[in-house]
Amino acid sequence: MTPSGAFGVYLHWPFCASKCPYCDFNSHVRAGGIDEARFVAAYRRELQHWAELAPGRTVGSIFFGGGTPSLMSPAAVGALLEEIAALWRIDAGVEVTLEANPSSVEAARFGGYRSAGVNRVSLGVQSLADTALRALGRLHTAAEAVAAIEVTRRTFARFSFDLIYARPQQTLSDWRAELGQALDLAGQHLSLYQLTIEAGTPFAALNAAGKLAIPEEARAAEFYELTQTATAAAGLPAYEISNHARAGEACRHNLLYWRYGEYAGIGAGAHGRLVGSTGRWATSTERQPERWLAAVEANGHGLVEASALTLDEQADEALLMGLRLSEGVDLERLRTIAGVCPGQEAIERLIARGLIERGAHHLRATAMGRPVLNALVVELARSLQGISVVEEVEEARN
Repeated sequence: MTPSGAFGVYLHWPFCASKCPYCDFNSHVRAGGIDEARFVAAYRRELQHWAELAPGRTVGSIFFGGGTPSLMSPAAVGALLEEIAALWRIDAGVEVTLEANPSSVEAARFGGYRSAGVNRVSLGVQSLADTALRALGRLHTAAEAVAAIEVTRRTFARFSFDLIYARPQQTLSDWRAELGQALDLAGQHLSLYQLTIEAGTPFAALNAAGKLAIPEEARAAEFYELTQTATAAAGLPAYEISNHARAGEACRHNLLYWRYGEYAGIGAGAHGRLVGSTGRWATSTERQPERWLAAVEANGHGLVEASALTLDEQADEALLMGLRLSEGVDLERLRTIAGVCPGQEAIERLIARGLIERGAHHLRATAMGRPVLNALVVELARSLQGISVVEEVEEARN
């Protein structure tokens, strides 16, 4: 399939001031500092390599993720945006997002990021309570977070911030009050994530030792329902499982992922999806920053994977991503991408059980189906091959 539609660029800045105990992202602490100029030069080289792989695209979204991209200087961000503009056409309405910590030092740079070309900021607030921030390993205070939100509001027309809920010892009453404060502070977008225990993190070790407990599944569902009800009432309904926005204010770059678009993945540990005449390719880069840097300086890129995806793999990915959205997965697009659609019998069974619903061209997970989303994907994906596993879905619900 030849390339068409939106194209995004993701740049992963893998460095943080500290490593949060719940985080399993590819992020690294370098107490001695880093050579920013050397890394920026490597990013530019890898961008040039991607421009050779994906020529002629029009960039509709750019996302600086991490790690903590707000540890980069505005000049570095500007240099990378200039490089992207030199390599590809830029859509007139391009969305340029930068993830940032809400410290006073980083907030002071926001004007510089705006001048460099950033037009949307996503703040990693995580909590509006000091005790919770300390437990989550965050370096900022609740007061700093609120101040950073106000600076962001004055500086950018579009912004978002993240919160984590269903935390240890958090009550529904606690979350109701915190979420109410967040909705008062919010602009057009909020990202609200339920705390999960990720393998290999300090939280996982504490949980295994019985020293840290998160809410049981039934109580976690109550947190989730409270979140959905409160955000919808405030005019920021969920457009994806953990993301809420007013109409027209969804993060365009993330929609590119969930609608199974095409994007370049730049930097240590970044993933990409490339569409060419021979189909869709999955790419990933060396995760360790210094090894990635050395590879780019030697070879012009840090890719460690560039593999063609089978039609079945593409269908699985498109289903997994699309069903996260409130709009659901576009069946016409799925047919265009992979040449297949889920079996009608499987669709009807899941509809009868109240797990999915059908629109004109979409399949959507219902409120009952979202908690067992992975099982829905298994059922629908296997139905592409004529295999029924509805019993597995039933087991996942019970």
